[in-house]
Amino acid sequence: MKLRFIASRALAAPRAGDILGIASGLRRRLLVMLIAPLVLLALLNAWVDYRSADNVSLQQDQRLQALLPLLADSVIANGTNPGDPPMLMLAPAVDEFLKLPEHAYAILDADGKALRGRQWLESLPPTSPDPEFHSEERLGVTWRIVRQREQTTIGEAVVVLADASDPRQQWARAILLKVLLPNLVMVAAAAFAVRWAVERALRPLLELRDAVERRSPRDLTTINGAASPEEVRPLVDSLNRLFVMVNAQAESQRRFIADAAHQLRTPLAGLQAQVEAWAHAAGAGRDAQGMLRLPAEQVDKLRDATRRTSQLASQLLALSRADAGNMQGQPVLPVDLKALCEAILETYLDAAGAKRIDLGLEAQPAQVAGHEWLLRELVANLVDNAVKYTPAGGTVTIRCGERQGLAFLEVEDDGPGIAPDERQRVRERFYRVRGTTGEGNGLGLAIADEIAHLHQGQLELQEGAHGRGLRITLTFAG
Repeated sequence: MKLRFIASRALAAPRAGDILGIASGLRRRLLVMLIAPLVLLALLNAWVDYRSADNVSLQQDQRLQALLPLLADSVIANGTNPGDPPMLMLAPAVDEFLKLPEHAYAILDADGKALRGRQWLESLPPTSPDPEFHSEERLGVTWRIVRQREQTTIGEAVVVLADASDPRQQWARAILLKVLLPNLVMVAAAAFAVRWAVERALRPLLELRDAVERRSPRDLTTINGAASPEEVRPLVDSLNRLFVMVNAQAESQRRFIADAAHQLRTPLAGLQAQVEAWAHAAGAGRDAQGMLRLPAEQVDKLRDATRRTSQLASQLLALSRADAGNMQGQPVLPVDLKALCEAILETYLDAAGAKRIDLGLEAQPAQVAGHEWLLRELVANLVDNAVKYTPAGGTVTIRCGERQGLAFLEVEDDGPGIAPDERQRVRERFYRVRGTTGEGNGLGLAIADEIAHLHQGQLELQEGAHGRGLRITLTFAG
């Protein structure tokens, strides 16, 4: 056997929460998000009412303070009897003010004794000339009272005005009935309305939940997305995509099991037939020592059937492990293609030498991200097929490296090749080219194709050099 090894020193190139609880969670969230602003608005309304009442009260204090000088100017000394209470000639504004029953006045002397007006307004006179304001409750009514020292016709006196219509006091009493109670009633009514609206809005989602709950584990049919609300449609679409993928994987597994059972039946039947022939030969004769003599042809057939069964089991296992669904979560690591091809070359040297096949390697350093054991399985299947179907004295070449910036793996032989119209069908599981002889199971290229798809690569089948044989190239995506 002539061994070719061509290696360059080029630098290596561097690659849905569950549906069962989502409705209740959304219901609580929507209720909180809608009711909380209503409560805040009720509190804001109460605060605005209080501020409004406070502003009105400030205006009331200013009005009372403005009337005090007018009340002082209305005091006239009693000229007939100086000991009698003073007389009043009320200014129009003061007269208009005192006509209302919730208003009161008093004229006090310097000691705080009432000379005219309400006796209950007597008190200690102010200690300063500034007006003094305070609130006082009398017979269940809160009065806003202002006192101030003023110079009058009878001398220095204390004028007092009282107003029982203080908005702040009214607000303190009426806030429950006029503000908080209506707002609480509104919040309660809104809560029931929102709950009803949320129930109606979430009904399609609840129906979707019930539909999923009622499904059997084998029911993977898609859900009608048109019957779902627009907001839930992305979730339905995601579920449908998941159902399609799971259904496809389950169908692939069912097909794989059916194919495996069918294909294992043939070699196992052959193995059984050979064993039976061996047992039948036991009666054909024994040697001088009484040992069973078997024809060499029978032994070779038994060996070939055993090898084919073992190879088929290994290939079926590799095909199952190469499934993309089974590789999810497996780490993707850098793979040295040159070292990989060198290892495969060493593995098949003896098999190629037995057929006087020139097995060569043309390797350049190249690296890809992937699963090394799967790529090893791919190259091994391609080389095994090439060695198996290339006639004695032929040539098989393993190549790797880069072309146009993309890494590649390639196996080329000068054997019988594959007709162009069958190059797509040979990728199918258990398909063998018509008229092919040998121990193949029709799984080598199917395994290689699965691994190529898993690595986002493209597997191409072309004629070999000078229009002879077959060249299979795997080009990796950039």
